[in-house]
Amino acid sequence: MRNQFTQKLFRWYNLYQRNLPWIGSNDPYLVWLCEVILQQTRVEQGLAYFLKFQKKYPTVQHLAKAPSEEVLKMWEGLGYYSRARNMHSTAKSIVNELDGKFPDTFEGLIRLKGIGTYTAHAILSYAYKKPFAVVDGNVLRVLSRYYGIREPVDTPQGKDIIQQKADDLLDHKNAATFNQAMMELGATVCFPQN
Repeated sequence: MRNQFTQKLFRWYNLYQRNLPWIGSNDPYLVWLCEVILQQTRVEQGLAYFLKFQKKYPTVQHLAKAPSEEVLKMWEGLGYYSRARNMHSTAKSIVNELDGKFPDTFEGLIRLKGIGTYTAHAILSYAYKKPFAVVDGNVLRVLSRYYGIREPVDTPQGKDIIQQKADDLLDHKNAATFNQAMMELGATVCFPQN
């Protein structure tokens, strides 16, 4: 099942992937920045913010040194300001406590403020090429429909079932591509109403 599903997914992704600036990045800072900005935000809206933050704060050191008011001003329009405050706080922690280096383990990442399982998996998969399945709302939708899962996916049990299915399907040699393709399928084809 895994090989057949993954082969079809990769063929589809090669034809229809969007050209987004963070795809293919192995910089944990840029992966993290993208993931924080895109939480609760559609790509169409988040893209401009990502580019703006990337230009103004090209490294975690630049972000850590920025005044809080400036970071919050740059965040205006995205809402959920706790994300911006957590992001700024985490940047300072990484610079001051971790010599400016993002951890390359799940345990190390999950200790950082504002980083949960999803973001930790994304950083490990995209930046460090480790075999972690990323499960966001898009992946929840795709896999619940593909497997015909009746358990509501917004419950802990539903999320656990989907995470297990994603882990089972994950292509360990191409985890980053697999994860991006799954999210892309959910974002561009498998809409909430379709």
